[in-house]
Amino acid sequence: MKQYRIAAIPGDGIGKEVIAAGIEVLDVLAEREGRFRFAFDRFDWGSDYYKKHGVMMPADGREKIKDHDAIFFGAVGAPDVPDHITLWGLRLAICQPFDQYANVRPTRILPGITSPLRHVSGPELDWVIVRENSEGEYAGVGGRVHQGHANEVATDVSMMTRSGVDRIIRYAFALARSRPRKLLTVVTKSNAQRHAMVMWDEIAAEVAQDFPDVTWDKMLVDAMTMRMVGKPETLDTIVATNLHADILSDLAAALAGSLGIAPTANINPERRFPSMFEPIHGSAFDITGKGIANPVGTFWTACQMLEHLGEKPAADRLMRAVERVTADPALHTPDLGGTATTRAVTDAVIAAIRGDNG
Repeated sequence: MKQYRIAAIPGDGIGKEVIAAGIEVLDVLAEREGRFRFAFDRFDWGSDYYKKHGVMMPADGREKIKDHDAIFFGAVGAPDVPDHITLWGLRLAICQPFDQYANVRPTRILPGITSPLRHVSGPELDWVIVRENSEGEYAGVGGRVHQGHANEVATDVSMMTRSGVDRIIRYAFALARSRPRKLLTVVTKSNAQRHAMVMWDEIAAEVAQDFPDVTWDKMLVDAMTMRMVGKPETLDTIVATNLHADILSDLAAALAGSLGIAPTANINPERRFPSMFEPIHGSAFDITGKGIANPVGTFWTACQMLEHLGEKPAADRLMRAVERVTADPALHTPDLGGTATTRAVTDAVIAAIRGDNG
């Protein structure tokens, strides 16, 4: 029987709760499929680890997980640890060296969930946002001088390379080609950012010539927010820089009903390193330990992981189970306006998996 080795990194806050739920569901799914199984290796890296050891993960952390088939990641961030330490010490310390340059965030309105957009009932909003995940605004280039003085200077330099831009836009065009509408929107800000973003636009036009069957257009990022709200049906696949897509994907999740349902895949398309799969919602310390975190984002993320592993039928079975559960308002957690618990949603998804005859 095929066995997949998964590095589970629950991290901080509700990450520990939803990854536990995700592991439980994946084990039941594997049992139901009967063709493969999972071996989860758990790593306790995160803010608690930082408070004990002064680092978010050990120096040989990446070495410990580089041969796994995938990484299942919960969340990072804690109220009493600076955000730049938690992010750069763990999530980005994995994403960037493992060249997980394609951050893929599907968004659609699941059954039973109401969008805050009054004119949207469901099919009008079905997107995939592709976020450049290795450079751009989060390249980490910059510094501070004369700290604490009146003439203090701080810089963050957005670094974009031709190779980095080419590969993410090419990935987005290929993804758009694989979807029924074959439609791509390239997000830019080249009116104000006249060097790197102009290069971004030029490369998009060059790559488009290799995808004549894909219809594409270009939007300034500020106008894109209006289009997402006002004309969601005109969008399908979207590609944007690290910062722009970070912001737009949170907006997309909110328009689909809740940040708690949103999945993410950090993909190394060449598979030289393991890819990492994480729900969008973050550590959410305001609800940590209350048993009400929404595990749907983690389950949907697990579907992305299964597809990446080549287990599409299992991914489809899990997604059917998730949709059966979200269709029942009694199984909505507080972020969706309900009163259901993490345990109740997890149990319901497990029951739906076991009862699925597809």
